[in-house]
Amino acid sequence: MRIILSLSSEGILKIPFSYNEIIQGLIYSHLDKVLADFLHNEGFLFKKRKFKLFTFSRILGRVKARRDGFEIASPFSIVISSPYSEILRSLAENLIRSSEVYFGKQNIFVESVKVEFSPKFEGPAHIKMLSPVTVYSTLKAPKGKKTYYYNPKEYEFSELIRENILKKYRAYYRDEPRDESFNIEPLKVSKRDEKIISYKGFIIKGWMGTYRLSGSSELLKLAYDAGIGAKNSQGFGCFEVIN
Repeated sequence: MRIILSLSSEGILKIPFSYNEIIQGLIYSHLDKVLADFLHNEGFLFKKRKFKLFTFSRILGRVKARRDGFEIASPFSIVISSPYSEILRSLAENLIRSSEVYFGKQNIFVESVKVEFSPKFEGPAHIKMLSPVTVYSTLKAPKGKKTYYYNPKEYEFSELIRENILKKYRAYYRDEPRDESFNIEPLKVSKRDEKIISYKGFIIKGWMGTYRLSGSSELLKLAYDAGIGAKNSQGFGCFEVIN
């Protein structure tokens, strides 16, 4: 399940190139406090892993890159998705009550909040990323550790995404999926689809583009709702179905 926020601003909205923190701040500040505290401090647990189980898109609309950031013309939209409907209910109700909200240091207006239910997955699906998908490993290095981000053509890319969605399933449903099959393969991904994003001082690499998802229908649905790959609640792994 997801909601689509239709937003506007007075004049052109100017934001930095890396704006994931701004959208994440908008989400947390408009959740009921108990729910926001639960997601931030606890989340859904599987062993030592904590999952927030929500994701969001990049800003969708007329976006122009300038030397010092993006300029966005109104109206524009943001997709927010989660399998936990309470997140979306709380967010939608609070945003509707607050027709004017802060977006970074600027005011924007909530024009509408649209609810969209998850599609039925009855076979392979072609998808388009609405925010970059990222997967990585933490490796030993001569001076400590380093993070290696995989690209879609590497075997580990699909395998780590599969392992990740299985952990999300166990964390959310507290059960084992009936079918553990899940695969992602790139269809149309080029070097220009690689995105390098700064988040709270850390560099994260991810990929836009189109892909083919196949496997268990229950895992495909959870992937649609919660996002694929890592760092979903930081604005990674949100996608739409295009077939």
